[in-house]
Amino acid sequence: MSLEPDYILDATGLMCPEPVMLLHNQVRDMAVGEVVQVLATDPSTQRDIPKFCTFLGHELLDQDESDGQYRYYLRKVGEA
Repeated sequence: MSLEPDYILDATGLMCPEPVMLLHNQVRDMAVGEVVQVLATDPSTQRDIPKFCTFLGHELLDQDESDGQYRYYLRKVGEA
C-alpha cells in the first residue's frame, strides 16, 4: 500500500506503553482526516495500536512488519 502520511511518529526503541502514549498525543494535535505513520519495534504494538484505533474510532489504514520493525498508518476520525 502506498500512503503518503501527514506525520511520521518514530517510536522505535520504545516499549509499552510509550508508543501508544506518543500516538495519543500525536493524534490529538492532528486535524480530522490527516494520516500518521507510526514506526515501532515493540511487538506489543501489534495488539495495542489496533485496539487504540478501535477504542477511539480512528481508522487503521494499514500495518506491516519487516525485520522487527512495525509500521502502521492511521487516519484521524472525529475529535477523540
